Amino acid sequence: MKSFKEYIDDGIIRMQHKDISRADSLILEARQRRSFWTKSIEKTPIDDENANYIVEACYDIIMELIRSHMLRNGYSASGSYAHEAEVSYIKTLNYSESDISFLDTLRYRRNGINYYGKITTKDYALQVWKFMERVYKKLASQSLV
Repeated sequence: MKSFKEYIDDGIIRMQHKDISRADSLILEARQRRSFWTKSIEKTPIDDENANYIVEACYDIIMELIRSHMLRNGYSASGSYAHEAEVSYIKTLNYSESDISFLDTLRYRRNGINYYGKITTKDYALQVWKFMERVYKKLASQSLV
């Protein structure tokens, strides 16, 4: 994965006016999505049947928080490789290489689900859920700064 600066240089990440309103909206959306899925999992635990949905939801929650932080700091991504560029943004937030690598793999696997009909497993969905829960609070608090 390229550095965040390389995505800026390539024009995938652009500077813009800070959009605090949109950033706040994304935080709210992430909070509501997480709440919905937490309640859903309490009623129907993660299994092979709902694994793809859990992976997609966790990815969306994390990406909403990353986008919120980017908007709050005057950045936006669009076009080819936008999601990869957004994942690279967390390098600027001092996340570990293992967290960055996990998130990039999650991005890749989520694309497989959405665009190529890939099926994931309960075990992977559980890993993703635990990862999302672990980084959620840190990302949410960083997005509010």
